[in-house]
Order: sequence, then structure tokens, then C-alpha cells
Amino acid sequence: MRKRNALKTIAVAALSVGGSALFSACTEKKAEFRGVDITGADYARDLPLTDHNGQPRHIADFAGKVVVVFFGFTQCPDVCPTSMQELAEVKQMLGKDGERLQGIFVTVDPERDTPEVLKAYMTNFDPSFLALRGTPEQLAAVAKDFKIYYKKVDGKTPTSYTMDHSAGSYVYDTAGRLRVYNRYGSGAQALASDVKALLSEAA
Repeated sequence: MRKRNALKTIAVAALSVGGSALFSACTEKKAEFRGVDITGADYARDLPLTDHNGQPRHIADFAGKVVVVFFGFTQCPDVCPTSMQELAEVKQMLGKDGERLQGIFVTVDPERDTPEVLKAYMTNFDPSFLALRGTPEQLAAVAKDFKIYYKKVDGKTPTSYTMDHSAGSYVYDTAGRLRVYNRYGSGAQALASDVKALLSEAA
């Protein structure tokens, strides 16, 4: 009887160790990001807007690529061009994997940012980057979903106004899932590190 109990104990222990090993093997190693890890977020799930070429867009259109989304406006004097330039630098840092990065700029100033203006603005940074715009109502809905703040600030003339807006980038993995929020000022190196981590997951 004692021998049977001993064998039973050994069998249970072995099963426990084996189960732990199996669980460990099936658990993916969690990526470490330089930005804010927002994996599993229940907001900012899509971008139902039109690009500067007149094509309706959704996050799902870019399956297989890491997508970086930034909200801004073309007449922004510093934050927006700095962010887009850093994104262009990230693409260069990735080398051949740069083709797996999609930069997206969403204008918070559709009144002045026409498709023509947006196309020229994107070309300044990288021809593959896309700018999205919508009606004021569409923009308001998307901004709410992304938790983006923006407000028109009157200037000296009706057309010289500026726009206050949130600054930061949303990063999606190759399956279209929101994963990282990259704060403005983090720099190209930090963003490149997070993009590489997401591309490695998909390898």
C-alpha cells in the first residue's frame, strides 16, 4: 500500500512539472516596449477616414505592417514636422524592414488641409506615408475614439488660426492591434525599438 502511494505521489509530481513546462512553452514572451504598453486597449480600434488619394481607409488595410498613427496639422510649426521627421528616420533605421512600416498622419485641420496639401506634406517626409482626413463630424468621432484633444485657436485673421492638439503616436502591430503609445519627445530611437519588437513578434 505504501509503495502504491509513493508511486502515485511521484506520478502526480511528474504531471505537475510536465504541465508547468508545457504551460511555459505555450506562453509567449511578452515584448518590452520603450513607449507605454497599451496592449488590449478597447479604444482606437479603427481609422474610418479617407486618405489624400481619395481612398477610404481602415487599419485592416495595412495587415502585415506595423502602423504608426499621429494626429496633427500641416501648418503646425514644430511638434508635427518633428514627429513626422522622426518617423521617417525610423523607417531608415529599419533598413529593408522599412517597407513593413506604415506612417499615417491624421489632420485635425481638414478646413485648410486639403488632399493636395496633405499629399505634398507627406512627400516632404516619405512618399509611402499617408495622410487621412474626414468631415468635421468624422474627425470628431475618430478623435473621441482615440482620446485625442484638439481645438481651434483664433489668430489675427480668419485663416491664420492655429490648432491645439494632443501630441503622441499610436503604434499597431502587424495584426492591426493597438499595442503602444509613444509620447512626443521620446525620440526616433525609442520608436524604432518598439517597431522592431513588434516586427520580431510577427517573424
